[in-house]
Amino acid sequence: MTKKPITETTEHVPKAVVARLSLYLRQLQLVEQSGQATISSTQLGQMLSITDAQVRKDFGYFGQFGYPGIGYRCHELIHAIREILGTNEVRPVALIGCGNMGMALLGYRGFRKQGFEVKLAFDVDQDLVGREVGTILIHDFKQITELLPQFGIRLAILAVPAQTAQSVAEHLVFSGILGILNFAPVKLNLPASVSIVDVDLAVQLEQLSFGVVKVESSL
Repeated sequence: MTKKPITETTEHVPKAVVARLSLYLRQLQLVEQSGQATISSTQLGQMLSITDAQVRKDFGYFGQFGYPGIGYRCHELIHAIREILGTNEVRPVALIGCGNMGMALLGYRGFRKQGFEVKLAFDVDQDLVGREVGTILIHDFKQITELLPQFGIRLAILAVPAQTAQSVAEHLVFSGILGILNFAPVKLNLPASVSIVDVDLAVQLEQLSFGVVKVESSL
């Protein structure tokens, strides 16, 4: 198994490939949990409805991971993908906005399993500030500039209303945040150096509804 240095590959990797890496990782974890030690590109592709050629091409951006006559060793490939994604060590995350969505995210236990831990939570609502959710204390939003660098946090989850999302995001970037998972239903205008992933549940439901409509029209 040979892996290319990350600095040689990240600028040229299509976003679709990065998205598929997460799919590969989840599937490989399930395969390993089932007791299977190795897997071929054909098997992995079939599980995800992806061609074996696409699987090999995707991994080819980052190095050579397969073995002739064996395929991929699940444990090694999981470790390699996590290293590529930067989740081989637990990354601290800040949650901004502790309303209904924020509280649900604070209660989600799957983050740490995949290499993330919400270390800090913030809100402007003084009725929420000072409250503990599990082991996480909700801080006043005014403390962001002080606390984020103190904890070395570079990733943030944004779960605030659309009308305040841009100003809050700008404040996060000023405080050292380099990546934002945005649950606010609005596009953020931030420097190109900041990575943004938008999660709009209504949009996803609209896409799902479109698929249902197509099926219904053919019945």
